[in-house]
Amino acid sequence: MTAEALVERLRRGLRPVTEKTNVTTAELFFDVVFVFAFIQVTTLMTAEHNALGVAHGLLVLTLLWWSWSLFAWLGNRVRANYGLSRLVILTATPVLFLLAVTIREVFDDLPGGVDSGLLFVTLFVLVRVFYLALRLYATPGLRRRDVTALTVPLSVATGLLLAAVLLPTSGLPAERVRLGQVLLWGIAVAIDYGFGMALPIPARAIFSARHWAERHNLIIIVALGEVLVAIGIAGTDLPNTPGLLIASAFAVLVAGALEWIYFDLSTLTGEHAIRGAQPARRVALARDGYTYLHLPMIAGIMLLSVGLKHTPSLVGDINAYHRGDPLDTLGRYALYGGVALFLAAHAAFQWRLSRRARALVWPRLAAAVALLSLLPVTARISALQALGWLAVACLVTAVVEVVVSRPLRRQLRQALSAEAETGSPENREADPGGTGFS
Repeated sequence: MTAEALVERLRRGLRPVTEKTNVTTAELFFDVVFVFAFIQVTTLMTAEHNALGVAHGLLVLTLLWWSWSLFAWLGNRVRANYGLSRLVILTATPVLFLLAVTIREVFDDLPGGVDSGLLFVTLFVLVRVFYLALRLYATPGLRRRDVTALTVPLSVATGLLLAAVLLPTSGLPAERVRLGQVLLWGIAVAIDYGFGMALPIPARAIFSARHWAERHNLIIIVALGEVLVAIGIAGTDLPNTPGLLIASAFAVLVAGALEWIYFDLSTLTGEHAIRGAQPARRVALARDGYTYLHLPMIAGIMLLSVGLKHTPSLVGDINAYHRGDPLDTLGRYALYGGVALFLAAHAAFQWRLSRRARALVWPRLAAAVALLSLLPVTARISALQALGWLAVACLVTAVVEVVVSRPLRRQLRQALSAEAETGSPENREADPGGTGFS
């Protein structure tokens, strides 16, 4: 569907997104809430100091990501800084913030306050209702089956989440309640996220490759910003010991290397691939490369933050730092496993978006395998050494990628500059045999 055709179908109070549309300030304001939401997710992950807490955090993260993704798809259809669209996003933002406030107690409600689990589900549904109302208003030509595809997964997921909230009142043993909650949440996430994205909706489209890539670039920055905030908060009430300063520097180096790896080539590859594809292929690339594969990248960054919170020099255990204690089990697996997950998902993203860039995924995969193979070693070295080796591995990976990808990076920048100057036909064929970028 072209922008001109979309203008004819849009109702009053909305403006269409075109190929030259950038991310708006309303969308940036919406995304800023996720800095706090991500902090709440990592807090939930560390609450129980075990795999169950991590599972809780990942389940909440997936629901948050799907809600964010829906608004990203909608923001690529109608401009978020105009009229009704802006009003809906600015109204949904405080609701989303309140939802983030409830995350810490969503599985284990503390006495003396409101029922946080029930409030979470209520606010989650309210955010989605804002999205659905604007989505249906912006696309009046949707058929009944399309409306069903938009509403049924949410309805089923909501019922499962409510069942999980009520499960503690069932009288079952505590262990069964915890297992039941995870299962119900897992099924709800699979239905809402998996079926919601997989069901065919003909009106789904990508109207601006630039906007789509930029929106996801910014959410990666938000996630990495949460890592930096976590580092700063961890050292707020601590003396500036050598351990704290060195650990903080290593942590920032790791986050900076991940930023380097993501933004050096992937942003160019993704935008170029989507810009040059047919409308149907645009949707497939956007769904697979961004909606699906960016979730494990974000999850990897969240796990990195959890690992950093288990580093003695950052959590205030000064005696453990002087003794050279290693990271605990959760800290080791979260720190190294989180970065490995990010790199593996990033390699899959590159593989899906660009045939030519597939030759460049091997440094990331090799680094991910190396980090996982080092996990047994991290049990025998100090936490500070483990963090230092992680920083070295990430920096080496970034440098290798810069060297290997230099020719392709130059070609992509030239191609995008040319497209920006001449414009990109929205319905042109992808070039399967020429450049090989898409």
